[in-house]
Order: sequence, then structure tokens, then C-alpha cells
Amino acid sequence: MSAVRLSSLVLAMLSTGLVAGVFYAYAISVMPALARTGDRTLIEVMQKINVVIINPWFMFGFLGTVGFTALAAALHLGGDHRTALIWIGIALVLNVIAFAVTAGQNVPLNDALAAAGDPATLADTASVRAEFETAWVRWNIVRAVLHTAAFLVLCGALFVAGVQQGKSNAAVPFAGQTISHALVR
Repeated sequence: MSAVRLSSLVLAMLSTGLVAGVFYAYAISVMPALARTGDRTLIEVMQKINVVIINPWFMFGFLGTVGFTALAAALHLGGDHRTALIWIGIALVLNVIAFAVTAGQNVPLNDALAAAGDPATLADTASVRAEFETAWVRWNIVRAVLHTAAFLVLCGALFVAGVQQGKSNAAVPFAGQTISHALVR
């Protein structure tokens, strides 16, 4: 397996795993903790999180879920990489759907929460929270599950690619014999 091909697959796995982990952490800790706070606290904390999460480290992972998986798919085009390509293609579809959930559901909810203004000056924090929390949590779980599934599929792709590479290496001629025959003697 070429170093570039392997690297693209590892980067796809890494970025997908990191983002799946971020969304998983929200689902199992951040949002349940915020559910136990007051309306103003939830609004204020989520407004601040939504600002600080837009940073190079998060964007590397978030954009990498689709970018690195698409790159891995492109580098695995060809007959001898077809089995791994199927796995990578499935992961790409899952990552694209999860990306679309984030862009189409969670980001608009984040934008609406930001547009609500300073929580200290809101007259009806309960309605602002109600418009945000339940839908945001639901869509976060959806994207966490999708990215986690994509990560698992990419693990399968790496395994399959390794098996394919092993078979290719076993069939490489070595002094007039295949390596597997030379090792048996």
C-alpha cells in the first residue's frame, strides 16, 4: 500500500474518530449536565461553546471527515483496491450525511441561539431554550451515531486494505519464486 494511500486512510479515520468523539462527549456529558442548569446558564454556555469551537483543531477534524475520506476514496480507485474502496465509499456517504446534519440542523440552531442575544437581557429565556435544546440534542445524537458508524467502517477499510496489501506482497516475485514459496522452503 502506498504511503500516500495509507496516510489518507489514516487521516480519514483520525478526523472521523475525533469528531465522533466530540459529538459523543456532548451527548453523554455536556448536554446532560447543561440540562440540569437554568435557562440562562444553558444559553450562555452554549453561546460561548459555539464561538470557541470554531478553531483550527476542530475544523481539521470536522472538515477532514469528508475531505480526507474523499481523498482516500480517490486514491483507492483501481481494480486492486476495489474492496477497500467500497468500505471507504460507505464511510464517505455516512460522513457526508453527518456533515449535512451539522450544517443543516445544528449550525442553524446555534445561529438562532446567538441571534437571541445576551442571556442576561432576554425576557423569556425558557422559550429560547425550548427552541434550541431538544432539537439540538436530537440532531447531535444523529451526527454522533453517523460519524461513529463511519469511523467503524473506516477501521474495516484499513483492515481490508492491509489484507489486500498482504496478498499483493505474497505474490511478488522473489528470485524466480513468489515470496510465499521462498519462505516455505
